[in-house]
Amino acid sequence: MRESYRKQLESLHTELIRMGAFCEDAIASAVGGFLDEDAALREKALKLEKEIDLKEREIESICVRLLLREQPVAGDLRQITAAQRMVGDMERIGDQAADIAELANFFYRNRSSGRGVFPETLRTGEILKSDIHIGDMAKATAAMLTASIDSFVAGDLKKARDVIKSDDEVDELFRKIKQELIEIISGNSRSGGACLDLLMISKYLERIGDHAVNIAEWVVYSIAGERGQPA
Repeated sequence: MRESYRKQLESLHTELIRMGAFCEDAIASAVGGFLDEDAALREKALKLEKEIDLKEREIESICVRLLLREQPVAGDLRQITAAQRMVGDMERIGDQAADIAELANFFYRNRSSGRGVFPETLRTGEILKSDIHIGDMAKATAAMLTASIDSFVAGDLKKARDVIKSDDEVDELFRKIKQELIEIISGNSRSGGACLDLLMISKYLERIGDHAVNIAEWVVYSIAGERGQPA
């Protein structure tokens, strides 16, 4: 392999890892800003979205240079094609982390104005953390994202397929959160609006999990020439 080509591939891997780290930080900041009632963390998630958008363009430029100048074939071509698709999913993850931060801002504005009604026992972030599994869902989706990117850099087919399988855990957490919110509403119908906000936050996390699965499927394609988990 030509030295210049090898260095460009290494640069591609490095920038993908950095973009993944931005996405993980955005998820943690958005959800942490919600659960800890921390406006600064929510603002950080919104700023990270812009960093993620810039990184997407940077990686796309690397991929285009590799395709045009090096004319890769077979496995190398699949790897570069997969990277182009992966950054699109990572950009959407950044968008959805920002959506969580914006919805959390809306949630707290409504609560302070009296429009976001919750039972007294659910007015604090500490109770939200223990009674609704949003924090667990955020950790699970971030772990999926990390593993999917690691599998690409390491060429680890098993790890990529494990990410695809782990989507069931995120789906189960989403179902659990829906049930928890139904129970809250059944005990206090005036909490419906606030519970819908929480359901939307968990829905954004479910979508982040779906994008992590997409990334893992592109990793499988880059290694094995097939999409996703074979039957």
